[in-house]
Amino acid sequence: MEGTPQRESSVTSEQLADIDDEELLNKMLDNATDFEERRLIRTALRELLKKKRDKREQERASRQELLSKGAADPPTSSMTAGCKAGSVPASQKSPPCTAPNAKNVKQMLLDWCKAKTEPYEGVNVRNFSSSWKDGIAFCALVHRFFPDAFEYSVLNPNEPRDNFQLAFSAAERLAGCPPLLDPEDLVRMKEPDWKCVYTYIQEFYRCLVEKGLVKTKKRA
Repeated sequence: MEGTPQRESSVTSEQLADIDDEELLNKMLDNATDFEERRLIRTALRELLKKKRDKREQERASRQELLSKGAADPPTSSMTAGCKAGSVPASQKSPPCTAPNAKNVKQMLLDWCKAKTEPYEGVNVRNFSSSWKDGIAFCALVHRFFPDAFEYSVLNPNEPRDNFQLAFSAAERLAGCPPLLDPEDLVRMKEPDWKCVYTYIQEFYRCLVEKGLVKTKKRA
């Protein structure tokens, strides 16, 4: 018996470049015994991590641009009509840049968040910044409409990154709400930027309206 049988089909750099699973590459690195093979896997792993970082930066820049635009734009008519009591008819167009109206809509959306999350322990929505910093309020809001998405009672406020990720992924999967917020960005902040949270909640609300989970009140 020969000491060390040679692998019949050693992986190539081209084959490794096609792998976009970081966990798989790490397992391959753990199992590899050939020096050259380990070198190729390490190189592929570094390239994959760089590619993910670059993609993350691009997505972050796109999110920031979208959030900046969303914070500056007046709310949609469905948001204006649907929050709280629907005091503004959907068919009535609001004058552009009307500060009082935008302020009223912001307050109605905050009141809506309070009402929907009030039954949940550990949630006290008072604003669009500090009230959301541990991710629990996001989870409560999503859980209110999708109670089978996850077990709320096991959530830990000391694990904000996991809470953000859980809420945003469930909202994207079940409501079609794009993940405009980045958990990594949020955990680095002392408290979330209210404009970012406000824009995300607006989008979540809009998606719920589209799915018929929130009814808007229209006047004749």
